[in-house]
Amino acid sequence: MTDNHEWWRSAAIYQIYPRSFADSDGDGYGDLPGVISKLPYLKELGVDAVWLSPFYRSPMADAGYDVADYRQVDPLFGATTDAHRLIEEAHALGLRVVIDLVPNHTSDAHEWFQAAIAAEPGAPERQRYLIRDGRGPSGELPPNNWRSLFGGEGWSRLKRPDGTPEQWYLHLFDVHQPDLDWDSDLVKEGFDDILRHWLDLGVDGFRVDVAHSLVKAEGLPDAEEHTKQGNFNLGPMWDQDGVHDVYRRWRKVLEEYDGDRVLVAEAWIPDPERLARYVRADEMHQAFNFDFLSSAWDAASYRRVITKTMAANAAVGAPTTWVLSNHDVVRHATRLAREDTSDTEGIAATDPQPDAALGIRRARAATLMMLALPGSAYLYQGEELGLPEHTTVPDDLRQDPIWFRSERDQVGRDGCRIPMPWIGDAPGAGFSPTGRTWLPQPDSYASLAADRQIGVPGSTWSMYHDALRLRRELGLGEGELTWVEADEHVVAFDNGEVRVLVNVAGAPVPLPDGEVLLASTELSGELPTDAAVWLRLR
Repeated sequence: MTDNHEWWRSAAIYQIYPRSFADSDGDGYGDLPGVISKLPYLKELGVDAVWLSPFYRSPMADAGYDVADYRQVDPLFGATTDAHRLIEEAHALGLRVVIDLVPNHTSDAHEWFQAAIAAEPGAPERQRYLIRDGRGPSGELPPNNWRSLFGGEGWSRLKRPDGTPEQWYLHLFDVHQPDLDWDSDLVKEGFDDILRHWLDLGVDGFRVDVAHSLVKAEGLPDAEEHTKQGNFNLGPMWDQDGVHDVYRRWRKVLEEYDGDRVLVAEAWIPDPERLARYVRADEMHQAFNFDFLSSAWDAASYRRVITKTMAANAAVGAPTTWVLSNHDVVRHATRLAREDTSDTEGIAATDPQPDAALGIRRARAATLMMLALPGSAYLYQGEELGLPEHTTVPDDLRQDPIWFRSERDQVGRDGCRIPMPWIGDAPGAGFSPTGRTWLPQPDSYASLAADRQIGVPGSTWSMYHDALRLRRELGLGEGELTWVEADEHVVAFDNGEVRVLVNVAGAPVPLPDGEVLLASTELSGELPTDAAVWLRLR
């Protein structure tokens, strides 16, 4: 594999959610041998790298984000040697490999936590976690009022073997995901070793889960009652200044290795200038642009978000990292057809159902806008097929802990994690040799399967393939954006020799004179409503 300097500045990276990508052994769960078998598909699609969600040993209380061993592959996904083979085979195809790192919390089955709860209060083993005395005369109240993002209290009380209650531990997510204490040198040194383990095996970088949450405000003060701004969480457990010391430390570890290894921040932060602090020259390389992902389907909103985020990143010398879908939010082929197009929360069968035709039309246009922007871009598995959210998953089949922790009030993320359709007329759409799928697929997936779209003119797969090819050939990822005057409802910009026009919910507009390089829909002299085009002007 060639070593392109700072490859991450313009890369197109494909997110794989392993349990839903491809199942090799027929148990209904995707696995690493399944991923390996599809690497040629990803090479043909035209991406530069893959990012894999967690495949580590885990009790699976939160689909693998509750890690029990950061060095071993969970048997659900295959053998540990399969991860080593995946890295080698991806590299042989010229694909880089980024893996998930989950540093805010471990599983309660991790040996660190088991040692902590076996130890006495104040013991060194307890320093790895946010374990604190309770409030009240006998410590019967939680240390503060923090809530879990998955619903319920953010603290659970430990008990001695005889049932006597004692200290409390923090879990901002599931009760089986105790938060680590990043003031602990044991934690810092432990993660240095984890990073080096995977870097020695050849991974090209790490996507860091909830990167803005590791460090909590000193003294763990109570949170204000309202700690949410749109899709972004605010409060003393988020975006604390001390977190940047962690990433400076990690950057030094990565720089011990050749090949431009990369750190990617998943940080839901509403202020672009605060987010840009994560990608300063001595910290991370990329941070997902969730402002862009959660923008309303509105031209003025897109112009504002693109301008602000690019300016904030440019101020620290970093590229902007664009994304429209991932494993935690409603797929954009469905989200953009909602009444509130910025709403990323899951959809239940009893909720208003989106217009699928409207959703895919807007999704294709949004994708061409994203892939024409300078910087790097992340694609979520299946979006190249135009997969919609599964909005009618039966309640008795849901598996997301959010569904259970919220007392069945929030449906959670199962709808965007449905197993991939590979062969339209096969059982389970070819996801598994037995037809088994750990979550049910909607009927629409059969006609959207990969074998129905690859090489078919006008298909969503072909649009993605052509866009990635042109993006690479024309250097759009390394380019510069220049805004172009246009109707109020049109997002219009030049990137090098390419003019990009996106008609966002407005009346059709005439096309300028030029060569159509790519369009999200058929054109006849004008750009229709909810459509995008790449032009080479004459």
